Amino acid sequence: MQKIRNIAIIAHVDHGKTTLVDKMLITGNLFRKHEKPGELILDSNDLERERGITILSKNVSVFYKDYKINIIDTPGHSDFGGEVERVLNMADGVLLLVDAFEGTMPQTRFVLQKALDLGKKPIVVINKVDKPNCRPEEVHEQVFELMFNLDATEEQLDFPTIYGSAKENWMSTDWKNRTENITALFDSIIEHIPAPEILEGSIQMQITSLEYSSYVGRIAVGRVHRGELKANQQVSLMKSDGSVKRTKIKDLLVYEGLAKVKVDSVKSGEICAIVGLENFDIGDTVAAIEEPEALDPISIDEPTMSMLFTINDSPFFGKDGKYVTSRHLKERLDKELEKNLALKVEQGSTADSFIVFGRGVLHLSVLIETMRREGYELQVGQPRVIIKDIAGIKCEPIEILTIDLPDEYSGKAIEMANRRKGEMLTMERKGDRIHLEFNIPSRGIIGMRTNMLTATAGEAVMSHRFIEFQAYKGDIEKRINGSLVSLETGTAIAYGIDKLQDRGKFFVGPGEAIYEGMVVGESNRSGDIVINVTKTKKLTNMRASGSDDKARLAPPIKFSLEEALEYIQGDEYVEVTPNSMRIRKIFLKEHQRKRAANNAL
Repeated sequence: MQKIRNIAIIAHVDHGKTTLVDKMLITGNLFRKHEKPGELILDSNDLERERGITILSKNVSVFYKDYKINIIDTPGHSDFGGEVERVLNMADGVLLLVDAFEGTMPQTRFVLQKALDLGKKPIVVINKVDKPNCRPEEVHEQVFELMFNLDATEEQLDFPTIYGSAKENWMSTDWKNRTENITALFDSIIEHIPAPEILEGSIQMQITSLEYSSYVGRIAVGRVHRGELKANQQVSLMKSDGSVKRTKIKDLLVYEGLAKVKVDSVKSGEICAIVGLENFDIGDTVAAIEEPEALDPISIDEPTMSMLFTINDSPFFGKDGKYVTSRHLKERLDKELEKNLALKVEQGSTADSFIVFGRGVLHLSVLIETMRREGYELQVGQPRVIIKDIAGIKCEPIEILTIDLPDEYSGKAIEMANRRKGEMLTMERKGDRIHLEFNIPSRGIIGMRTNMLTATAGEAVMSHRFIEFQAYKGDIEKRINGSLVSLETGTAIAYGIDKLQDRGKFFVGPGEAIYEGMVVGESNRSGDIVINVTKTKKLTNMRASGSDDKARLAPPIKFSLEEALEYIQGDEYVEVTPNSMRIRKIFLKEHQRKRAANNAL
């Protein structure tokens, strides 16, 4: 059993984490020939491939010499902190992957803090040293400083460093000395990551993640903490509420490469999957039948944001989706709660609405996007941050925001952050770019990304992570411009849009189906304007100069799901269906909106 190493790979988004795991699989000859070259094996769901981010943690293993290395690929976004925390419990050490140019980023700090608090031994991998203007030595110093600031122990600070390029498939202990493969990384893992402790005694295993198979149902995944699990063994399942249930293990599986292989028994220190357990949740302990002992429950950071989910009741409801009723919506959210630990769901003010709490707009938008692809139709309200009362003081979540951007745009970025109650912490130059850090309320970040990209000609790179709840910072200015709202149900006509272009920017193009109360554009002024874009040209037998000019239309603005969620105001919904996404007013009729506005005064 001393020939096992359990490691988790942690890094900021887009520093090459999943690419590195793919190269490790190739080196271990456990890579099935891929149909599409250049596609990542581990980012297996469509959303992960499209966005280039890891959302769900995954387990694989590699054999090197006569060692088995279990690798856990973790998400880099702090929005998926629920995933990160529980999978770190399975590892004995971590590979901290850092970009040789960007250096340590806020999300790196977030995940590293969790790993160091759990006492994990780090190996630092400085990746992308083939990039022009990279600065490996400076980044190495930066990592040391970061670990020191995070109160790492002497042993953790004495970390080995490997340099290389996962994309070009080489790793070395000296960045100037390019090698032919990544075996230097494997050697370092075997040398520096401790073997799992073998604990004798009655069995204990904490369920840290779930997998699902259409053949055998839910599969529990975790690391055997103590003792030895056997196939067909009777066990106790210890729930987080203190209750104990008896159940039986049908099959035991261990990871070999990308596949799972059946085994008869699994000893402590190994990561395995159990088939056959009934009614289990993440955080439950699998223990012995006689005198079962529970492990400490998994602690998860609490949600910072909420959003209203409700059924689609627009005039176009049911045209696209397969699942449209509140029963479908409730069942799907309940299913998500089983594996998404950082999520909470409460019943809304009506029977067909639900308030969903999560870690941020990205966390919730990934859930919405997944549901939409599965055939669900739903409407979502404006994201709201969770306000708490702590010792009689009204408190709100505060995040640390970092912005990297060219020098000439730094003034605009600082001004924008200050208007949203941001306090500047640091401003430093990195090459020809400026690196800014702010403490800012979560409310201030909602809707900021789109404005920031517009103000900096798309050059700004923004990332943020939650720190703590602090006293409420006061009112923040909202979107100033009102909406252009459709007066009629029908089809948008080029003539109608052309004659109204001086009123604002449009979100719809000619030929698109629209309905009364749908938001079809953004007004140039504050306050909503009701317009008719279904208007056609009246034909007469008179000819006049200028009346037959062609319509010249600006292309419509198309939002991504996150942009739409950040854009909408309190009296608007985003309607999400498998094939389309629309912004609409909660009240479709103009007189209902006026009545609601008067009642709110």
